[in-house]
Amino acid sequence: MSNPYFQFKQFTVWHDKCAMKVGTDGVLLGAWTPVREARHILDIGTGTGLVALMLAQRSTVDTKIVALEIDESAVEQAKENVVRTPWKERIEVVQADFIQYQSSDKFDVIVSNPPYFIDSLECPDQQRNAARHNNSLTYEELLKGVAGLLAEDGTFTVVIPADVADRLKAIALKWNLYAVRQLNVVTKLGGEPKRILINFSFSNQECVVESLLTEIARHQYSEEYISLTREYYLNL
Repeated sequence: MSNPYFQFKQFTVWHDKCAMKVGTDGVLLGAWTPVREARHILDIGTGTGLVALMLAQRSTVDTKIVALEIDESAVEQAKENVVRTPWKERIEVVQADFIQYQSSDKFDVIVSNPPYFIDSLECPDQQRNAARHNNSLTYEELLKGVAGLLAEDGTFTVVIPADVADRLKAIALKWNLYAVRQLNVVTKLGGEPKRILINFSFSNQECVVESLLTEIARHQYSEEYISLTREYYLNL
């Protein structure tokens, strides 16, 4: 049986009630996303609340974070995780379908680790399906919603499989969202990128593309991955 929680330096994330457990995708998103001096942050599909908590740790005391989640069990777990942290007053966990979600405020930073297995074989666990497949939230719906909620000078950061990056960028252009930063994530020496993180904005500028190797050997993190995640992982 896997560990029901993951201990970070400044907080603990319990994930026994959630379909999606703490993993590298979420950690990368939370560590790499620029927060600058963001006043309002939206985490779409927060799950355990991991990314919201990571961004709270790096943002200012005035930053307010909305952690949006559709699954009732995940919402319950995210609330439990948030309330145990120093940032409980700054993070609001909201149960809602993003497609119907509305806000009177625009967000300076929006992040998402969205459902990503397109047209793949579904497993019998419906909760896990909703978290892993994009049947309930397509990329088109995601980007349309983001465009309506993002501040004029705001940024949207997402982590996706490498093979859908071009498709996502093409959809984003329909909503005047441009890729301005990209991180190609390689999991082993000499390998091809498995995941890509993209930072979008309404500003049309040249996209800065970088690569990150996560491990140089099994369970041996690279220096660049350690540098990116050091303020979070307990034993780095």
